Amino acid sequence: MICHSELDSESKENSMQELLHNISQCTICEKHLPLGPRPIVSAHPNAKIIIIGQAPGTSVHKTGIPWDDPSGKQLRKWLGVTDEVFYDETKIALMPMGFCYPGKGKTGDLPPRPECAPQWHNLLLEQMPNLELVILIGMYSQNYYLKKEAKKTLTETVANYKAYLPKYLPLPHPSPRNRFWLTKNPWFDTEVLPELQKRVEKFI
Repeated sequence: MICHSELDSESKENSMQELLHNISQCTICEKHLPLGPRPIVSAHPNAKIIIIGQAPGTSVHKTGIPWDDPSGKQLRKWLGVTDEVFYDETKIALMPMGFCYPGKGKTGDLPPRPECAPQWHNLLLEQMPNLELVILIGMYSQNYYLKKEAKKTLTETVANYKAYLPKYLPLPHPSPRNRFWLTKNPWFDTEVLPELQKRVEKFI
């Protein structure tokens, strides 16, 4: 005999799979994407942590695996988790501001396409009722989710991380290019990372 909770769980998973399938077919900004659409997102109704980043780079576009690059390695080190835990969607959901590689700009990749978040984010978040911690990586996600509460600069927002807890925790991007920022702001290593790791450990 199957209990109601099992049916409910199966129904939620089916609903999420349908949504993820619809996202995988998304072409709303296709004409702006130099490598074409390849939406990259990972989610599950049981996830307690969600990481909202920027947009996939070329490496991630090729493999289709979120954070499958040097930035992802650094992020996993910050979180204090193994690859196995990081890619367990029942524990950690991975949702960028822009789901596809946006192309190259003058000083790096272009900003995430603005169509994705309003189109898909709420639909995904509604199907993850167990979320306890939202990790916001970079200014795009911080400005979108913290709105007026976000400070003028990323450094100020991250330095004020306590003001956004327990729901949100803002981080800089873990790109190797941010080594200078990390050297210039040693408080990130000594204050923010221990808090991050403590909270992540609580929910995985």
